[in-house]
Amino acid sequence: MITLKSDREIKEMAESGAILAGMHVGIRDLIKPGMSSWDIEEFALKYFKAHDAIPEQIGFEGYKYATCISVNDEICHGFPRKDLILKDGDLIKVDTVVNYHGAMSDSCWSYVVGKSTPEIDRLMDVTKKALYLGIDQAQVGNRIGDIGAVIQHYTEDENGYGDVREFIGHGIGPTMHESPNVPHYGEAGKGLRLRPGMTITIEPMINMGGWQAVMDDPNGWTARTQDGSLSCQFEHTLAITNDGPKILTSQDHEFDSKYLL
Repeated sequence: MITLKSDREIKEMAESGAILAGMHVGIRDLIKPGMSSWDIEEFALKYFKAHDAIPEQIGFEGYKYATCISVNDEICHGFPRKDLILKDGDLIKVDTVVNYHGAMSDSCWSYVVGKSTPEIDRLMDVTKKALYLGIDQAQVGNRIGDIGAVIQHYTEDENGYGDVREFIGHGIGPTMHESPNVPHYGEAGKGLRLRPGMTITIEPMINMGGWQAVMDDPNGWTARTQDGSLSCQFEHTLAITNDGPKILTSQDHEFDSKYLL
C-alpha cells in the first residue's frame, strides 16, 4: 500500500533524516585504515541512542545489526564484522534506517578508506550523480520509469558501468519498506505516476563491471558482484511535493539547497 504523507509527517521524517545524516557525517572522520567495520556499527549505535532514535534494521527479518556495511565487491547487506579490518583503498557502503518517534528515514553512503584511486573516485562520482539525476526526475506527474531510465542511461550507456537490477528503491514510512518499488533501470514514461505526499528512496547500486549480483554468502544476506568488480551506492530518502523533490536525509545543506523543505 502507498501512503501519502501530510506536511507534518514529512517534516517529522526530515527530523529523522537529520539524525541519520548526522551519523553519516560522523563516519567521515571515523573511517581510517586499521579499524574494523564493527567500529562503525558501534559508532552508529551510540549515535542513535544519544539522539533518542531507534536503529530500525535490528530485527528486520532476523537481521541483527544497526548497519549494513558492504566492502569492495559486496553490493549490499554486508554484516559489520570485528574481524574485517579496513585498509587503504577499500570502498565501503554504510546503509541504515532510523526510526525517530515513529518517523522513518533510510540512507546509504559510500566512503573510501585512506587513499583512493582515480578509478574509485570516478565510480563514486558517477554513482552520486546518478542518484541526483534520479532525484531530479522525482517530480509530481512523472512516472517511476523516468527515474530508472535516466539512471540506467547515465551509468550504463554513458559510463559503461553495471546498474544493479536485483535491489531497488522503495516507498518508506510508516514502515521501512513499502510500495511503490523504485527500480534504478527501466523505460521513461512507464510505471506508476508520482503524487504529492509520496515518500520514497532512490538508491542506485552501480558496479565497475557487470550489473549481475550473486547471493552466495553463507550469512544468507550479503550480495556481491558476479564478476568481483567494485560496487558503489548512494541513497537518499525524499518526499514528492508540488515544489519538487525534497531530500529528507541531506548531509550538505549548501549542496542540496534546492532540494530542502
